[in-house]
Amino acid sequence: MNTLIYTEVLKLRTVRGPWLLLAAAALLVIAGISGAVNSTKDPIDQNLQAVALAHVGLGSVFTLVFGILAVAGEYRHRTITDTYLSTPSRSRVVAAKLVVYAVFGVFCGAVSTLVGLVVAAAWWSQKGASFAWGSAGMWATIGGGIVWNAAFAAIGVGVGALIRSLVGAITVALAWIVLVEGIVGQLVGALARWLPFNAGQALGVAAKPMMSQDLLPRWGGGVVLAVYTSVFAVVALTTSIRRDVS
Repeated sequence: MNTLIYTEVLKLRTVRGPWLLLAAAALLVIAGISGAVNSTKDPIDQNLQAVALAHVGLGSVFTLVFGILAVAGEYRHRTITDTYLSTPSRSRVVAAKLVVYAVFGVFCGAVSTLVGLVVAAAWWSQKGASFAWGSAGMWATIGGGIVWNAAFAAIGVGVGALIRSLVGAITVALAWIVLVEGIVGQLVGALARWLPFNAGQALGVAAKPMMSQDLLPRWGGGVVLAVYTSVFAVVALTTSIRRDVS
C-alpha cells in the first residue's frame, strides 16, 4: 500500500495539471477576499474576517477536479491499464488514490489558507484595522473549509471512477454545482441544504452566510458531507473492480 501511495504522490509531483489548479484556487481566494473587503459597507472587524476566509472552502471546486483527474485522467491518457496490471488488486489502487487526493485536498486548503491570511492581513492593515489572529470564528471557518477541500477531492475520485470520460466527468460535476445546487436548489427551498455543495458551504461558511438559502449547522454539514464522501468512496472502489478497462 505504501508503494501505491508513493506512486500516486509521484504522479502529482510530475504533472502540471494539479499545480495549475492549486494556483487557480489561490487566485480565487485572493479575488474573493479582495472583493469582500472592498464591497462591504460593514465595519472591518472579526466577523468580516470569517466571511473573507470562507473563500478557502470554495477551493473545493478545484480539489473536486483533482479527484476526477486521479481516475478519469488515467482513462483519457490510457495509463489505467498499466496501473492495474502493475497492481492486480484494483481496490488497493483506488484506495491509495482516495487517501492521496484527500490529503492533497488538505494541502490545497492549507495553501489557500496561508494565501488568504496574508491577503486579508494586508487589507486590514491598508484599512487601518487590527487583524484578530485569535478569532475563533475565523479559524472554525478555515478548518471547515479545509475539510471541505479534502472531502471534495475524495468525492472527485468517485465521480472519475463512475464517469470515465474526463471531459464528461468534469462537465457533470460542475453542471451539478451550478445548475442543480445553484438554480434548481433555489426552487426546492430547504431541501437543497442536504446536497453536497451546500453541505460543504455549511461546514466552511462564516457566521454570516454567503448564500441566501438556509444552510445546515456546521456540524450537520460535516456529517452530511462525510456521508457523501463515504458513498462516493464505495462507488469508486466497486466501480473500478467490476468494469473492464479495455
